[in-house]
Amino acid sequence: MAEVARLDRHFMAPSMAADWMNVESQTDVTAVLPLLRCPTLLLDYEQSSGGAEESRHVQSMIAGAELMLVSGGADQLPFGHRAEISAAVCRFVLRERERSAEGPNTVLGTVLFTDIVGSTQRQAAAGDRAWTDVLRRHHAVVREALERWQGVENDTAGDGFYATFDGPARAIRCALDIVNRVRDIGIEIRAGIHTGECEIVDGKHAGLAVTIGSRIAAMAGPSDVLVSRTVKDLTAGSGFSFHDMGEHELTGVPDPWHVHRVLA
Repeated sequence: MAEVARLDRHFMAPSMAADWMNVESQTDVTAVLPLLRCPTLLLDYEQSSGGAEESRHVQSMIAGAELMLVSGGADQLPFGHRAEISAAVCRFVLRERERSAEGPNTVLGTVLFTDIVGSTQRQAAAGDRAWTDVLRRHHAVVREALERWQGVENDTAGDGFYATFDGPARAIRCALDIVNRVRDIGIEIRAGIHTGECEIVDGKHAGLAVTIGSRIAAMAGPSDVLVSRTVKDLTAGSGFSFHDMGEHELTGVPDPWHVHRVLA
């Protein structure tokens, strides 16, 4: 373990190490594991502490995950038996590359849904011409925020947007940005965010994770940004605060889902 200790000392300052350990203690990706549908390889040592019990537990939570036990014990992590580890990874990658053409194209992504609160009533009160101008300004705000936070617009219908991100923290920041900026046009939006395994269909994210994000957004009130428990756990250490709204039944979605409100 001397090599590991030396690497730790050179990797970061003590204060940063303390912050990193705090983030690790708050991060729980358990809720994400059953959502994974991508090929997954777990590596552990045959003589690891607990007999690789933790690795076997993680494997049981990921559909189709493969666990490879290599020679040695935990005291050799992460440098022992490099050749054996490299060979195991190469075999896995080459095998999955051959299978990839046969299965669906999936990715772990974050989805964001937004729409204007009370849009029908506002349109009736403002008139079609004035409302068209409001929508134009709203769309400009949303698209500027998506560009700023590296989101990808997947679809828009009327006053609603559906976008995807490669990380939940940027999706939250984007949603909060939009919430704050549309107030200047005299409107409020609601937003819902979820992270899960998505299928790529015609270049767009699809599947149950997208439906969950849409259902969470529908629960939101004026200026609310609601997120799933998955998003909350994955953003531990990012500086966000959340209010626990408990478990909710989402229309058409199996099992109750824990929902949280982002506190701006």
